[in-house]
Amino acid sequence: MSEALNEAAQGAPRGAHPAPSHEAVRGGPVTAPGRTPAPAPVPSPFAGVLDSAAGSLSRGLARITGTTVGRYQAAVVRIGVSLTWLLFLLREWPHRHELYGPDGAWSWDLADRLVAGNHAFTLLLWGRADVWFEVVYTGAILASVMLLLGWRTRTASLLFMIGVLSLQNRSVFVGDGGDNVIHLMAIYLVVTRCGQVWSLDSRRRARGREGDGAGIALWIVLGLVLAVAQLLGRTGLTWTDGLLPWLGWTPFLWGFLLLQAVWWAVRRYAPGEPRTVLDILANILHGAGLLVIVVEVCLIYSTAGWYKVQGSRWQDGTALYYPLHLDDFSPWPGLSHAMAASGLMVMVITYGTVIVQVAFPFTLFNRRVKNVLLALMMVEHASIAVVLGLPFFSLAMIAADAVFLPTGFLRWAGDRVARPLRRGGGAGAAADGAGEPADARARDAEDTDDAERPKEAEKPKEAPARAVAGPRGPGPDDEPAPSNLVV
Repeated sequence: MSEALNEAAQGAPRGAHPAPSHEAVRGGPVTAPGRTPAPAPVPSPFAGVLDSAAGSLSRGLARITGTTVGRYQAAVVRIGVSLTWLLFLLREWPHRHELYGPDGAWSWDLADRLVAGNHAFTLLLWGRADVWFEVVYTGAILASVMLLLGWRTRTASLLFMIGVLSLQNRSVFVGDGGDNVIHLMAIYLVVTRCGQVWSLDSRRRARGREGDGAGIALWIVLGLVLAVAQLLGRTGLTWTDGLLPWLGWTPFLWGFLLLQAVWWAVRRYAPGEPRTVLDILANILHGAGLLVIVVEVCLIYSTAGWYKVQGSRWQDGTALYYPLHLDDFSPWPGLSHAMAASGLMVMVITYGTVIVQVAFPFTLFNRRVKNVLLALMMVEHASIAVVLGLPFFSLAMIAADAVFLPTGFLRWAGDRVARPLRRGGGAGAAADGAGEPADARARDAEDTDDAERPKEAEKPKEAPARAVAGPRGPGPDDEPAPSNLVV
């Protein structure tokens, strides 16, 4: 066989090309005889980085624009902040005139001069009459109840912000750190969709009730009150001085009313693409508001921790000892003295407070560590409420901390609270929780932390669910996403 091949090769005409080898046919490297093959090029470590980044960015934008991220976190912040402010107003009801009314140490004239300089907003400077003060204080309580229950959440969030600003800006030297937190959260909640779950609005949407006459009536009344107050030239209603140097309170309030009118008109007469565009813009604004809350809480803890580091009493581990001996911060003198008598406990709590506050913003990149420090901070604030007698400050901080709670934990806690209510409500309550749309379940799965999801091998195989749009009423306070859990 080999001899026949040699004869065929010798008999081949000169200049003819040899038959291609198997490697050449397969597309492999072909090297000249006697030469070493060229080394294969080293793959770039940046290969696929741009594609991966573009894919991640695309998925992130799709989630932010297509879903309401952090629905449960926004709801629990709404409930916590409104409950804290409501309890404070009820507790201070006997002393309301001394705190914010005409009998206060900070007189009406001093408040008017201060507001004229810092352009703050307060309804209490619209009149000196005691009746007007009672109306504003009672209205702040009602707005807190509305926001707590999630009844006409958009309207309630605006009224809640007006009530908080009106009282706190009237007497700026009355509040403490907890009041500052409520002040900021009241502004941020206006731009969030905090009524998607755990609200009466979500329950109404789940039941498929059409129309929103009460919401429309509320906005008409607000528009009339704003128009009359502006015609009368009340304090604070300016076009250029307010939230920003170029944006006063008048364009802000009128702009809010105009947006609500546009939202209602689009929902009623243009439910197609215009409604989708408004939903995307609302989701983006909601995500921005939630991000501001997260950044605000991180700034609170980081600045508090780094200022403590600079104090000598915090450096030597004795800072806790001194407030435990102050009568104003010792509602339980026996407990305070027992804690102060233990030098080891004072040192551990002092150093532990600084470490947790400084480290918390850096633990957001690790869910497990973040959850541990978050639990420690909530326990710390609960201890401050009991030991130092600062319940409203502690409640305000716990409500702000709740924005970091895992979605799985919030859904579990909400289910535990709602289960007795469903049992007591009979068939009506069961109907509220039964008609959960598939798209709501998909959003809940997306909001769940990766650490809380079961492994792929442990997931049961289910048939793909078809997304079903939930019932949506045409009112201005309706929000598109139906409730997943009705409480």
